[in-house]
Amino acid sequence: MASIEDILELERIENDIFRGRTFPSLLQRTFGGQVAGQALVSAVSTVAAEFRVHSLHGYFIRPGNPTEPTVYLVDRLRDGRSFCTRRVTGIQDGQAIFTMSASFHVEDDGISHQDTMPKTIAPENLPDPRELPDYDNSYYEEWKEWDIRRIPPEQTDKHSTFAAQQRVWFRYRDRLPDSQVFHVCALAYMSDMTLISSARVPHPGVVTQTASLDHALWFLRPFRADEWLLYDQTSPSADFGRALAQGRIFDIEGNMVAAVVQEGLMRIERDTTKTVSDPFTPS
Repeated sequence: MASIEDILELERIENDIFRGRTFPSLLQRTFGGQVAGQALVSAVSTVAAEFRVHSLHGYFIRPGNPTEPTVYLVDRLRDGRSFCTRRVTGIQDGQAIFTMSASFHVEDDGISHQDTMPKTIAPENLPDPRELPDYDNSYYEEWKEWDIRRIPPEQTDKHSTFAAQQRVWFRYRDRLPDSQVFHVCALAYMSDMTLISSARVPHPGVVTQTASLDHALWFLRPFRADEWLLYDQTSPSADFGRALAQGRIFDIEGNMVAAVVQEGLMRIERDTTKTVSDPFTPS
């Protein structure tokens, strides 16, 4: 499987046109996080260094083909003194599969506060997925470069008014470049993993067809994707074949570094021969 460095390395065809490479994959469609991460890399490549991406909003329009490269077209919507905005369209076979708006901001002085990180079991006290009996599961193999440790439901403190909750520790296993931009793009890639599965928590045994529909991500504070991050996930609502999921991401010191909201297809599977999906099934 490809490293995150390879996945996020794009070919620049023109000033505002980029191409992502294809990589061996066990998935039937391109992982949504890969498309989002590559789209953000293309947007970042068109802004001045003093601007830092603070948010992105993306829509998954069509399923991508993992055997075909994706071309990213960047539109420079705004270049201001404090903010700039880019729109990125990912294209395969002449059709848009993904569209994203990304906003960039220079650092300013302002008020400061954040939620407190929930108390939870330390990642070192959870098993490495490589040590689990079902490690040969294809979903773990696809992301074997990432250390992903889901906190068991019985060890998750539940809020009485929340419909569905799930917490996951994750980090990249190898040391990554020091550039904060690289870590931001790596998180854009990883933020699509595990989040929508939080909607399945109240519905054990129910088999669903699942796919990301849209994805929003806010980058709040500096972090490293190769150090432990806690993904605190909830699904406040699911109905009409769709599920809403939201997440807060904290570093090991308790700093809230990012926030995520995603809506996904969560349709009841009509093929009765299919079994329950792995909880980490990608969108």
